[in-house]
Amino acid sequence: MVVPTSTYRLQITPEFTLADAAQLTGYLAELGVGAVYTSPLLRATTGSQHGYDVVDHDEVDPSRGGSKGLKALATACAERGLQLIVDIVPNHMGVAVPVENHAWWDVLRLGQASRYASWFDIDWAYADGRILIPVLGDEVDPDRELQVVDGELRYYEHRYPLAPGSAADGGGAAEVHERQHYRLVNFRLADTEQNYRRFFAVTELAGLRVEDPGVFQATHREIVSWVPSYGVTGIRIDHPDGLVDPSGYLERLAAAAPGAWITVEKITEPGEELPPSWPVAGMTGYDALAEVNALLLDPAAEGTLTRIYQELTGDRRSWQEHIADGKRLVATTILQAEIRRLARLVPQVQDAVAALTELAIAFPVYRSYLPLGSEHLEHAIEAACGRRPELATAIETLLPRLREPSDELCLRFQQVTGAVMAKGVEDTAYYRYSRFVGLNEVGGDPGRFGSGVADFHRAQERRQSVAAQGMTTLSTHDTKRGEDVRAQLAVLAEIPDQWAETAARLLGLAPIPSRAFGYLLWQTFAATGLIERGRMHAYAEKAMREAADGTGWIDPEPDFEAAVHAAVDAAYDDMAVRNLVTSLHARIEPFGRINALSQKLIQLTMPGIPDVYQGTELWEDSLVDPDNRRAVDFEVRRELLAATSASHPAESVPDEYGRTKLLVVARTLRARRERPELFSGYTPLLVDGPAQDHLVAFDRGGAIVLATRLPVGLQALGGWKETQLVLPQGRYRDSLTEREFSGDVSVAEVLSTNPVALLLREDPDA
Repeated sequence: MVVPTSTYRLQITPEFTLADAAQLTGYLAELGVGAVYTSPLLRATTGSQHGYDVVDHDEVDPSRGGSKGLKALATACAERGLQLIVDIVPNHMGVAVPVENHAWWDVLRLGQASRYASWFDIDWAYADGRILIPVLGDEVDPDRELQVVDGELRYYEHRYPLAPGSAADGGGAAEVHERQHYRLVNFRLADTEQNYRRFFAVTELAGLRVEDPGVFQATHREIVSWVPSYGVTGIRIDHPDGLVDPSGYLERLAAAAPGAWITVEKITEPGEELPPSWPVAGMTGYDALAEVNALLLDPAAEGTLTRIYQELTGDRRSWQEHIADGKRLVATTILQAEIRRLARLVPQVQDAVAALTELAIAFPVYRSYLPLGSEHLEHAIEAACGRRPELATAIETLLPRLREPSDELCLRFQQVTGAVMAKGVEDTAYYRYSRFVGLNEVGGDPGRFGSGVADFHRAQERRQSVAAQGMTTLSTHDTKRGEDVRAQLAVLAEIPDQWAETAARLLGLAPIPSRAFGYLLWQTFAATGLIERGRMHAYAEKAMREAADGTGWIDPEPDFEAAVHAAVDAAYDDMAVRNLVTSLHARIEPFGRINALSQKLIQLTMPGIPDVYQGTELWEDSLVDPDNRRAVDFEVRRELLAATSASHPAESVPDEYGRTKLLVVARTLRARRERPELFSGYTPLLVDGPAQDHLVAFDRGGAIVLATRLPVGLQALGGWKETQLVLPQGRYRDSLTEREFSGDVSVAEVLSTNPVALLLREDPDA
């Protein structure tokens, strides 16, 4: 297995193709990157910006550059010594446009007689063996709105195939519709009656049965051919928790792509680790993100921030209560179809739907992998029975089957708990519980307010032991807000009085029916400042609909949404509101940038393989997708990199874009690529002096990292005076300033230029 020194994530789209990526490899090599890491490359739904809605597993998406573009990228990577990592999607296919997905089209046309019927996870015993397609609007007149055109059934722009001979006897479109292997139904029935497994609640993504060896072979033939054909050295697996048998799948993939560096997009809860038997290098970095994120926050601020939140919003529910509320909401609405499918496996159990719903709500992690993780099921049983004792008999009846790893109920329940957790927590509770939104991040724990330096060191010693070849990250295409937005938010915890006063005034000047959502919105403005108005409106719309507390995706509430959009506009147009926002942002921005540099250096040097999400080598203010998938101006980055490539960066280049951050990224990635032996261990370093709690210091085996935390408090102390650090034996050169240090050093001296330092041990033979 060839493990990269680092990765750089690129979103390959119809506008930024594989050929464009090939042209970028020179810049990435100069930046110090070890591997180019792409978003999914197989043919996706026309116009797809993300590529996770694959419609054909047999070819590289022509709109993204096709096989010619992949060859160009592979060649360019090889010429510049870069490895190539690809993201793949085994869990589902895109079915939004059936005619583009030949396998799905064939199943709709022939039903269970289709050669592809075994591909998709369909409950053929339900709905008279017809696939339910929830696409019809309210009050549809089938005789008028359905049409048979050119041998297809049409509903406005939607096209569906006809079963052989089904239109031969004539009749209206509604009558023809009744003869098909599918049935078009009201879009609202997706929540309750859907009979094919989806990706969470997305009806446009149909679940695949890759546990079937034939399906695995057919859907992975092209992908695994890239290893010998294009020199692909690594594979990132999207959403393995959606699979029936993640372990079996990964074993099959490892065998089909021997030697590939395989990572999994897995979200773990605190204390949870990957099953040790999985043949993977590790996860994609959300756990590392959470550790770095918590490090920037002072746990001592929790009480004050909690009090402010409760007083200003009236929300006194705990994080655990919000988790239960969010999971209950999705389990009884948008994911009820999945729960009902489970209940159909146990028709003899009274209250099966209610019992399974309660167990899914109580499940403490995304899923178990029985027989591994059986303790999570036991926890859920105890919690569910305690919460709903009237369901104890039903739950007890279900247990023998839920505990049996080979039972279909057990297998499907494990898939459903992950969906309930993802939609109920990440996509609901994170937008409702706004005590401190910087903690509401994928893989995070909003209930735990920060961590101390000692906690961080213990986590990294553990990471070095068990996850040294897994990825680390600060930003991805799925994070709720960009890394530098979180860095700015962290400052609010250091200025609670000013934040409380400003938040109270903003909530009064631009009222929103949900004060908790208003609290989320004004935190966001504090961190980003007045970004482009359209971006903030788009973010506010997605955030309030995800929260589903006053409005929602299916039936938006006009008055609620108008109030939110009016508050957004007030930030730009009402001078009283605008001044409050800009003043607060100006107050936190200098300290936020210190946090941004610290977290970047720490993430790039902590145990694991660091990933840089496209564009984040400069300051970035991204919010949730699709905002974080915006096009990146790489020309600006090329120019700035050229200006920082001398031994000392060009001070004439303004830092408004993030010149210093780019310097940190480039010098660190180059060090990891050129001197990997310096990043082979982890030893915390002892700091002594009045500001010791404001410094994170560790030795990776010759590469020493110093990073500032809690910068407002540090300023109040008067800086680093009398704070010392003893370096390990040897001479060290700061890769950011080229200055040399050894022995007992003053932190004030080492950090006199930058709030961070990367000291590399000098080679005595050089």
